Amino acid sequence: MFKRSATAFAVTALAGITLAGCASDDSNAAGGDDAEAPKELTLAVFNGWDESLATSLLWQQILEGEGFDVELEYADPAVVFQGVADGDYDIVTDVWLPLTHAAYIEEFGDDMVELGAWFDSAALTIAVNADAPVDSIADLPEYVEEMGGQIVGIEPGAGLTAATETAIETYGLSDFEFITSSTAAMLSELDTATSNGENIIVTLWEPHWAYGAYDLKNLEDPEGVMGEAEQIVTYGRTGIDTDFPEVAEWFGNFSMDAELLYDLENQLQGADSSDHEQIVADWIAAHQEWVDSLTA
Repeated sequence: MFKRSATAFAVTALAGITLAGCASDDSNAAGGDDAEAPKELTLAVFNGWDESLATSLLWQQILEGEGFDVELEYADPAVVFQGVADGDYDIVTDVWLPLTHAAYIEEFGDDMVELGAWFDSAALTIAVNADAPVDSIADLPEYVEEMGGQIVGIEPGAGLTAATETAIETYGLSDFEFITSSTAAMLSELDTATSNGENIIVTLWEPHWAYGAYDLKNLEDPEGVMGEAEQIVTYGRTGIDTDFPEVAEWFGNFSMDAELLYDLENQLQGADSSDHEQIVADWIAAHQEWVDSLTA
């Protein structure tokens, strides 16, 4: 059962009481100036998406500092989009456009509100250690032995995996073994190789905390088979911009560069969920001027 956030509050004047200075009862509606009116928001977080977790935890504390009661709900993308469209969730920060989540926007977009893009260089990638002897996917057939003879991927059904299979066919990489298992297994292989000073090829995506943790470079993709760079956009339920106009404006102006995002993601990476609140609070304190600018 989803938690349904309040979208409006009926207000009736008490007999015999005059509210001085109020031209109408509009100030008592959700998003108005009445300090007693509850201000509740539910942010939806994609399971397993690091940037979704990081930005949602960040905004939870920012909004709570502005007097909101904020709850995070974790679910897979299909559930999140349905929930936002139905009004069960108020905001989701991690919509990738124009490609990754296009089908969801086509299905649910008319029942959602686009608030604004906060990251403009999201991409599916094939990456290598920064000192590897290759700079392009097209170079790989000449460096099979030097690059270890394998490409380490993630889950077999992922969109990134399908794009990599297209790259293997397009660039003639059949001499490489394409290993698919899980994101965790890929990251373990990446950690081992970089720790040992070995070359490695992995499938990745930006933004991802690995770019802040390891010295990596994305291989050029002259044929464009990995897709164009995407934006990450915040969406809200229908009516969020009228119920809470200041919140809609804050998310509309929100922008976060890769360096800041990777720093926060790296501090959250591997931490117990019980520690998230303190980690984010410490991170905010270290970046207080920037954080304050988000609601200025």
